[in-house]
Amino acid sequence: MSMSAHRMIPSPGSPPPPRRRLLSLALLGASLLGGCAIYHPRPLHPAPAARSLAQLKVSADTMPLPALRTHAFDPSNGLDVTETAMLAVANNPTLKVMRDQLGVSRAQAFDAGLLPDPVLAASRDVPSSKGPGLTSAYNLGLNFDLGSLLTRSARVAAARASQHQVHLELLWAEWQTIAQARLLFDQVQTLRTQEMRLRHERQALGTVDATIDRALKDGNIDYASASVGLNATANVRNLLDATILQRTQAEHDLRALLGLAPSVQLHLVGPSWQPQPDAAALARAEKSLVQRRPDLLALKAGYAAQEARVRAAILAQYPAIQIGFNHARDTSNIHTNGLSIGLTLPLFNANRGKIAIARATRQELADVYRARLLGTRNDMHRLLAQLHTLDSQLHSARQHASQLDAAGKRASASWQRGLLDWPTWLSIRTSALDADLTVYALQQQRDVASIALETLLGGDWSDHATPSHAPSRMAKQSP
Repeated sequence: MSMSAHRMIPSPGSPPPPRRRLLSLALLGASLLGGCAIYHPRPLHPAPAARSLAQLKVSADTMPLPALRTHAFDPSNGLDVTETAMLAVANNPTLKVMRDQLGVSRAQAFDAGLLPDPVLAASRDVPSSKGPGLTSAYNLGLNFDLGSLLTRSARVAAARASQHQVHLELLWAEWQTIAQARLLFDQVQTLRTQEMRLRHERQALGTVDATIDRALKDGNIDYASASVGLNATANVRNLLDATILQRTQAEHDLRALLGLAPSVQLHLVGPSWQPQPDAAALARAEKSLVQRRPDLLALKAGYAAQEARVRAAILAQYPAIQIGFNHARDTSNIHTNGLSIGLTLPLFNANRGKIAIARATRQELADVYRARLLGTRNDMHRLLAQLHTLDSQLHSARQHASQLDAAGKRASASWQRGLLDWPTWLSIRTSALDADLTVYALQQQRDVASIALETLLGGDWSDHATPSHAPSRMAKQSP
């Protein structure tokens, strides 16, 4: 409701109002104006992305997970996986917007607790004819809506639950951002390792190209036989080009996640994040899942807010009462004091439509919560089974790559001494490269599944985390 006040101006010939009344009105006006907000323009200026890691500061105390709160942020010697996650939480543009939304929800909760302002009404009538004893008439009234008091507690409860929901949604977004930062860190490091492996392979095959060219000139082989070696070099070159494109895209995605400018060099150091959630961790998480997962808690807070809205809608069906007090003077200079009461009759609307909408929305939120809980549990068990399969495949792939690595070294030594023909050496080397690429792919799939499962379980399982050092992923690089 808006408040308006009209200053009473006495007509000519009427006695002036008492000074005390004028002083009271002046004090009332001054107090009302003193509590008003003042507008200050705030022009919109673009905020450029950070162009240097040195200018960024991250406080570990503000981090949402224990593994991040106990880690010092120092990008001077490069970003490790934990510092990358910390920077993502502190500087991610999407999270900044969500924190602004949390500020909006706090303001909405504050607004819900405010009572409506009373309405001050004033009117003045001037006689159109002159006569003895006639004076101007006025009417002063003060009205207040009591209906807002009836629904205030429900509105405040709904606003506070909504604020709590936004806070939990922000926390869940931070957890997901941490997981995404760990995944992109792992992806960039894996692709850099793979790129290095392919560059070494291309360099090694360069010696074969020279051998094939001499054999073709000497007529020792035909082009059909030479095509095997030439195609091997072309395949490695194509794989290298594709890897560079993937690595460039992954680095771009990581910079965007960290809120960094495109010119910032990503100096990543240390091992990737590789948690080891097992069946025991899953069983523990399932028992406390609804108390630990921020997204599930946010859905429960949203349901509580809607429950309060249903209560508010039901309370609003009762007659709205307005009460008022007035003081008047008629043209005969007779003063009167009065009381007015307004009552809304719930004959046609009775807030039935809003009650139906509120109840239907409450049912929808309940079904969304149950669906999310069921889907989460199914995803947890699916990812755990997937991890078991990937662990078995990765173990076999590493053994196979190790065997081919040893065979490739022996074959390279024999070929350099002239004891082995180049097609056989090339076949062994191609098989070894394929085995290495298979290990890289399986390792990355395993990392994605483990980090996703860790997030679904509801936090870091740091006691079970086993870092994976990037050098251990690098397969042989000898020519």
